[in-house]
Amino acid sequence: LVTEPTPFGLNDLALAVDMVRELKIPFGVIVNRMGSGDDRIHDYCGKENIPVLLEIPDDRRIAEAYSRGILMVDALPEYRNQFQS
Repeated sequence: LVTEPTPFGLNDLALAVDMVRELKIPFGVIVNRMGSGDDRIHDYCGKENIPVLLEIPDDRRIAEAYSRGILMVDALPEYRNQFQS
C-alpha cells in the first residue's frame, strides 16, 4: 500500500488496511513524499504492526523525472538500491 505522511494519507491508508486485512491479503506500506509531513504514518504502522517497506523522499527531481516519463531509478541512480533490497 502506498501512502503519504499527511492526515489524508493516513485516513486512506487506514481504510485500505481494513480492506486488505478483511481479504487476508499480505501487505506492507510504502511512504511516498517522505519528509513532507510528520510521523503519523510510522506511528500508525508501528501500532498496527505493519512493515514499512520503502520510503520515497520528497525530492523535486523525482517529480521532474516522473513528469518526463522517466523512472526514478533511471534518473536518480542513487535510489536504485532501495528498490533492489
